[in-house]
Amino acid sequence: MRKATVAIVGRPNVGKSTLFNKIVGTRVSIVDDTPGVTRDRIYMEAEWTGRRFMLIDTGGIEPATDDEILKGMRTQAEIAIERADCVILMTNIHEGLTAADADVAAMLMKAGKPTVLAVNKVDSGGQPPMDFYEFYNLGLGDPVAISSTHGLGVGDLLDEVFAKIPEELFQENEDDSGSLRVAIVGKPNAGKSSLVNQILGEERVIVSDVAGTTRDAVDTSFEKDGKTYTLVDTAGMRKRGKVDEGIERYSVLRSLSAVDNCDVCVIVVDANEGISEQDSKIAGYAHEKGKASIIAVNKWDLIEKDTNTMKQFREKVNLELGFMLYAPQIYISALTGQRVGKLFELINFVHEQNSMRIKTGMLNDVLGEATMKVQPPSDKGKRLKIYYMTQASTCPPTFVVFVNDKELMHFSYLRYLENQIRGVFGLEGTPVRFIVRERKNEKTKGSKE
Repeated sequence: MRKATVAIVGRPNVGKSTLFNKIVGTRVSIVDDTPGVTRDRIYMEAEWTGRRFMLIDTGGIEPATDDEILKGMRTQAEIAIERADCVILMTNIHEGLTAADADVAAMLMKAGKPTVLAVNKVDSGGQPPMDFYEFYNLGLGDPVAISSTHGLGVGDLLDEVFAKIPEELFQENEDDSGSLRVAIVGKPNAGKSSLVNQILGEERVIVSDVAGTTRDAVDTSFEKDGKTYTLVDTAGMRKRGKVDEGIERYSVLRSLSAVDNCDVCVIVVDANEGISEQDSKIAGYAHEKGKASIIAVNKWDLIEKDTNTMKQFREKVNLELGFMLYAPQIYISALTGQRVGKLFELINFVHEQNSMRIKTGMLNDVLGEATMKVQPPSDKGKRLKIYYMTQASTCPPTFVVFVNDKELMHFSYLRYLENQIRGVFGLEGTPVRFIVRERKNEKTKGSKE
């Protein structure tokens, strides 16, 4: 289940970024007196009264402007508003109620989003000044007096926000506990929605649909061969006519959120365009998060082929995503259904690999053979000695290696050990992690085992 999302909007220079930083507890957004410093949305997880939610900082909204940058900032804010479950409209008591405030308020009322009105820079406690009451004219209910700089009234503001968000968005989704969550991610127009529709069109066993707004990720649960899956489709983030730069950046952010909450990540690549910067960013994030991953090259039916076409494309993918050579590639057509049926075999397989647990004895047999083939490195006459290895956790498989001096463990030798482990146990479709711990001598080792 997606997290509750709160967006902070308002005209430029009313203190949105200061409030964002105060709520998340760290200086993430740039704070400056120059209007328009925050141009893109910034996302970060926050917590209040034990409930976690996603907070979005946006650039200032100038309702009427011909400036291209300000137009872009308005578009970014509109996307954030559509994504949010509740919106905080920031105003500034020092400047009073302005026509721009009224225009933004009208935009929010038209969008139909739950909104809490915050009047910022009320820097003293007690009764607010008389100027505070003119903000009732915006028609958004009772304003909340705050000082984002000093934190005054911020707790009251969040209480008002939470009162407008359904409680279930703060709870764990127990219904998905036995379901395998599969994120379908990639850049716009790669065919993610077509792939989901192809899967669901074939299965016809949809259990439930849980959707956010029209531009939000959609969770669809269904059964296949007695197993329950939840597909997270991050498609649909498009402007009419074309996809602009701001929209594409937002689709990345939404994809990253989907990766966070999935068991298996299917990275959909457009065969006509190859690996894009967005694809690399999403794949890199999935790798860092230790997610089981599959690279699905879509629109393969549109490619003119000869005997080497797939081999050449595979080599290009490996070159662009060199950090993810473990991820299997599948060449599909979401439109015709070509090889889509085999996709779930891969999904189940890489999830099993990501969840694999290897016995310590078997690991150390492989370790012994590996160190006999290639001696551990040495430096200035001192050689690395590896005592033993054990698996600490799964998802991804994480191994602890006990050595005499971890400074001697070179990255290249860890990569060699990884390749030896993969050669024996497979671990396809999953990253592998190593933790190197130091033991000074075998006596110490013996006393701790």
